[in-house]
Amino acid sequence: QVQLVESGGGLVQAGGSLTLSCTASGSIFAIGAMGWYREAPGKQRELVALITRRGITNYAVSVKGRFTISRDNAKNTVYLQMNSLKPEDTAVYYCDANVDLHDYWGRGTQVTVSS
Repeated sequence: QVQLVESGGGLVQAGGSLTLSCTASGSIFAIGAMGWYREAPGKQRELVALITRRGITNYAVSVKGRFTISRDNAKNTVYLQMNSLKPEDTAVYYCDANVDLHDYWGRGTQVTVSS
């Protein structure tokens, strides 16, 4: 059984910063790509950022230059540093990881950006 647990969400004013963390635990042999997605009210879940095991990254156009994804393979953890936050970044943020060729999701963490 593999679990992903996110942390670091909260309420922040526009222009502020937050850092999200997601740690995978359980029976793990190898973790491939890890990523962050978000789901705003009334909208579909969308990719925010992705990082391969070797550190190759990919970002949504809307967050490029403001958000940075990173990972610590020794800790099975992926991070999302979010700067210059905007009200439109408000959403539930979900962590996703490919563990032993299976896809797992966290339960999500709420990020609210006030104007």
